[in-house]
Amino acid sequence: MNTLYNLAQLEWTLTGYTPFLWQFEQKWQMGAIKAVDTGPVPARVPGSVQAALRDAGVIPNWEVGMNSKACEWVENRHWVYRTVLPDAWITPDTTIRLRCLGLDYCGEVYLNGQRLASFAGTHTPHVFDCTPALQAEGNVLEILFTLPPRWLGQFGHTSQMTEWKARFNYTWDWVPRLVQLGIWDDIRLEVTDGNAFEQVCCVADANVATATGILDIRGTVTGTAAERVRLTLTRDDSIICTALVSMADFAQGIHWDALPVELWWTNLEGEQPLYLLQGELLDAAGTVLDTVSRRIGFRHIAWQPCEGAPAEADPWVCVVNGRPVFCQGVNWAPIRANFADVSYDDYRKRLQLYHDLGCNMIRVNGVGFLEKTWFYDLCDELGIMVWQDFPMSSSGLENWASEDPRAIEEMAAIALSFIERRRHHASLTLWCGGNELQGNLAGEKTGMGKPCDLTHPMIRRLADVVAAHDPTRRFLVTSASGPRAGADPAEFGKGVHWDVHGPYVTGSEDYLVDYLARDDALFRSELTCPAACDAAIIEAYAGECQAFPATLDNPYWTRPTPWWNDWAPLVELHGREPRDLAEYVTWSQARQARLLVDAFRACKARFPRCGGVLLWTGHDTFPTPANASIVDFHGNPKPAALALATEVWHVKPQTAQTMFTGEQQ
Repeated sequence: MNTLYNLAQLEWTLTGYTPFLWQFEQKWQMGAIKAVDTGPVPARVPGSVQAALRDAGVIPNWEVGMNSKACEWVENRHWVYRTVLPDAWITPDTTIRLRCLGLDYCGEVYLNGQRLASFAGTHTPHVFDCTPALQAEGNVLEILFTLPPRWLGQFGHTSQMTEWKARFNYTWDWVPRLVQLGIWDDIRLEVTDGNAFEQVCCVADANVATATGILDIRGTVTGTAAERVRLTLTRDDSIICTALVSMADFAQGIHWDALPVELWWTNLEGEQPLYLLQGELLDAAGTVLDTVSRRIGFRHIAWQPCEGAPAEADPWVCVVNGRPVFCQGVNWAPIRANFADVSYDDYRKRLQLYHDLGCNMIRVNGVGFLEKTWFYDLCDELGIMVWQDFPMSSSGLENWASEDPRAIEEMAAIALSFIERRRHHASLTLWCGGNELQGNLAGEKTGMGKPCDLTHPMIRRLADVVAAHDPTRRFLVTSASGPRAGADPAEFGKGVHWDVHGPYVTGSEDYLVDYLARDDALFRSELTCPAACDAAIIEAYAGECQAFPATLDNPYWTRPTPWWNDWAPLVELHGREPRDLAEYVTWSQARQARLLVDAFRACKARFPRCGGVLLWTGHDTFPTPANASIVDFHGNPKPAALALATEVWHVKPQTAQTMFTGEQQ
């Protein structure tokens, strides 16, 4: 039987060094390492280097005032996490592996001073064989983080962004630079005799006509002792189906049909029953060698054309279990810049709020990463569909995804890893090539306006990966997609606005009434109007900065960018400047609530001519005093969120019962 040990329970220390100096001392046999730059300090695992240093008083809280600038030196050091493995975990005649689900970003792993391997890449797990370097007792594990990429931020050239670390960490218009380093996801020690499940693919679907479940299961194993696999599907300890299958059949694939299950529904449409699939690897005597489990839900999701859409347009009406559903929700930004330190409760608070507000879809934007398992588990439970981008995004100066063969294959490997780890989730609805990957309308690679399509080699490769490994789910080339990235009122009525971004209501709103009256977009995967957060948060995180006035000559109101500052349009609207911070916040939040409700209501009123709207963005990652979010840094709703919930999201569209025939992906 195989055993897993969670290394989070161990005591860890973190030590910082001038890059390569500690290796220099070792090479020239200068005795015990003396050239320590910082530490050692206690460290949580999972956890970021930055959080450990903040907790130890080495760096200030980067969320206050301009403190983030005083923390940027951290990325210019080497950092070593150290712990000692318990002797009781070391079992003779076994293979012992270190499995790290998330390391950010690059470095090396050592055991008892012996280098096991190097690693690079935030988005995929890393596995290291510890067996050759093990001792009988006193095993010292060290994970070294070396220098990360220098720049992957919001501005630059997308085709040159070919190092796969979460890009938002390098500054975006809603977060300053905090280049996270550290162990950001679970880390385990696996002790195995070699007989184990290696890969298990589990995809659930539903037969809408009979309201029954469909389940396809296949997998691979390692070792020579395994003879059979026992598969059992249960709900609340009641067995729905079970089978004992040969290794050959397990590898070829098992198909279960007409399963007597209850269907999984999206939020506001029904319940979310979930089932447990368990696999047991058995030897000839029936002894259990290894186990695996997946929690699944049975539903059928199809995409069908919007009413009145051009014949060549992509389908943008989401049909869940035969019922057309208007997609409404938010784009998901990481909860914190230091996402290694986010807790389950942080995820639960935000996702429960979005559920209660009436969201049924969340888009995980390509500037981030494959969220922790908690996120998808909670979306399964809450009926929130997940639109998952692969980790690529626009860069302003040039937004064309890389055509470099090495970069394409590296991203294909990341996509495959994403799929293998998340395809069993009922909430997972579609895969997307990335955020705002585009050229210009003249067909050139620079500029903006024309989204990439399947003629792009990177996009074509990702489409092939999805088709091969998760064929029941939709693949979207990029967001926005179709002939235009944004909707131009001069082109309303021409059928060129499919999935678009915008409008971004940051200035005057005079144009908006006419814009919404003539809007013909089939879907809006980003729509924005900014607002200030609560005055208490603004004042709490101002530090030595002045919290008021909220003008562009106040540095506090231009961090990290001034784009979401709405002082000027508010002064224009009210005919004077606000008297104090409280009045400014009231004005700002009321304007956001009014405009977002108007925009969202107009789009939803066109259903099924329009399939849905997602806001940019849901919540604040950083305590920016003003942002496009509807949920503040502490996870509490702004007035816009509450207004959307009561006036739009909980209101059924008049055409909600319109039924479509003929499936299309």
